[in-house]
Amino acid sequence: MKEALFLLADLWMIFAGYFYGWRFVRRYGNYLLGLEWMVVATSGSNFLLWSLLGAKSDSVLYDVAYFFDAFSRSVGITLILIMGLMKVTHRYKPSLGVDVGVFAVATTAGLFLRHFHGADLHADRAAFSVAVFYVVVNLLTAVFLGYFVKRLWDAGARWQAIWTGLVTAAGTTIAITYDFFPLSFDDANRTIFYTAALATWGTQGFVYFRAYRALHDHNAALDANPARATETLA
Repeated sequence: MKEALFLLADLWMIFAGYFYGWRFVRRYGNYLLGLEWMVVATSGSNFLLWSLLGAKSDSVLYDVAYFFDAFSRSVGITLILIMGLMKVTHRYKPSLGVDVGVFAVATTAGLFLRHFHGADLHADRAAFSVAVFYVVVNLLTAVFLGYFVKRLWDAGARWQAIWTGLVTAAGTTIAITYDFFPLSFDDANRTIFYTAALATWGTQGFVYFRAYRALHDHNAALDANPARATETLA
């Protein structure tokens, strides 16, 4: 039963990543969010294949899994997420050079930080510092997402605001639990934790897309009615 739930959670994250990532690119031209969503989906696909092939720690898929993990935890679902959402919060339009540059930074971070996964946090000070870094950048991102929730609420997208707040809280809980608070009742492969994590990350992809769409539509309505925009800002 646990294995079936794990597979369903991973398939959900893969679907949400590819489907909504493509829609970010196709509908809104937002390559930052679109490509990051697809990175998450590719990570899930690699994780699924690794699990189905026996989940061996000496597999190249194991190393690839932790590259993707470090990629998104350090820069992807932090800096890239914020920059992507700023398109609807601040009308931010990054240049192609910025898009390429930030993904290059994320790739470099992923290649470097993946080496610290699995180290004993009590004995390895560098690994402990990396784990703290992951939590700090997640918390900073959550602060911006709190602002994003306020923008949604003020725009009248109350349900999207509520769901964004809830899924952000869930994501932060996963981030804190990941390295520092392993579940005592979990198995050696952390099946329960990863099931919860994959389900949460997939739901984040779904909820953030709908929230982005709501704020984009709100901005478009204001652009079409400058008088209403003036009233809103007054």
